[in-house]
Amino acid sequence: MASIKDVAAEAGLSVATVSRALNGHPSVSPAARHRVRAAVEALGYRPNAVARSLRTDQTRTLGLVISDVMNPYFTELARSVEEEARALGYSVVIGNADERPDLQDHHVTTLLDRRIDGLLVSPTDGGSPGMLDAARAGTPMVFVDRWIPGVDVPVVRSDGRAAVRDLVAHLHGLGHRRLAIIAGPAATTTGRERVDAFREALGAYGLSLPGAYIGQGDFQAESGRRATERFLDLPEPPDVVFAADNLMALGALDAVRARGLRVPEDIALAAFDDIPWFVHTDPPVTAIAQPTRDLGQAAVRALVERIAGRAGESVTLPARLVVRRSCGEPGGSGGSPSSVRNRPTESPSPVQRSTP
Repeated sequence: MASIKDVAAEAGLSVATVSRALNGHPSVSPAARHRVRAAVEALGYRPNAVARSLRTDQTRTLGLVISDVMNPYFTELARSVEEEARALGYSVVIGNADERPDLQDHHVTTLLDRRIDGLLVSPTDGGSPGMLDAARAGTPMVFVDRWIPGVDVPVVRSDGRAAVRDLVAHLHGLGHRRLAIIAGPAATTTGRERVDAFREALGAYGLSLPGAYIGQGDFQAESGRRATERFLDLPEPPDVVFAADNLMALGALDAVRARGLRVPEDIALAAFDDIPWFVHTDPPVTAIAQPTRDLGQAAVRALVERIAGRAGESVTLPARLVVRRSCGEPGGSGGSPSSVRNRPTESPSPVQRSTP
């Protein structure tokens, strides 16, 4: 491979002049810049990123630690982060915490050892010791989607409260009165916030959220299936199951079908975190959509500000309700507890399980 000395010899300039030209130093004349560019193209020279990082104390690399790479929401978020980072001259190294604090700390440590310039984190299970230590030590960091209260780090997230209110209004308008939720882990801010928003929205219509109608999930499909099975076994099953994330909604759909029941005729279904798959399920699923692409872009910009030594702003963007057919049609029949109890269960219809 060509070296910077080869470029200098080809251009007829000193190594120092070539180095300044490659780094955009204003002292280099336009003519010298042109000679350096021509030499670089002729030799196929590529700057040594390691050597450059030692000179500039920057690697132009960002770290992204997400909670679950198998979740389509985080996959789309990672894609948006990578696109925006590339546009700003950065590359991205991604670590998947798989909702495990120990694995999150492993990725944080590994990325810091690689001398990344800054770190984007979607904290799992309320955070982890290594991640919190890095934040408190002054590592340029931004929380995205989830956050840790009391930690002085900018947060880029969406606010789903208005969209949850819209969802409950939609369900109430369809005649649904018994509404259940499959919650995410209470240790996560998103897990707590979505249950609180749902309970508050129900209260506006004089509806309660009894403990039997709160299923505990972990943002995975299997937990959504188990919670829905428990709902269906209640003496008075709910009219609607609202899953606090997309994978748990897919698990809920599996559980309903495994009982030989239909959505929305026997029980309605809605989800937080819209995904492209929901358009293709039968029926298409009503969901709350987060502005995932905008969140990824805003998170990268906030982190670049932190790297530059500025404060970096927290950003909150609104989510929105996307109405489809999984909750029923106006004037049509929705789910009812009696129909759930009385439908046959001995010959469940075959279900193709979705693997995210």
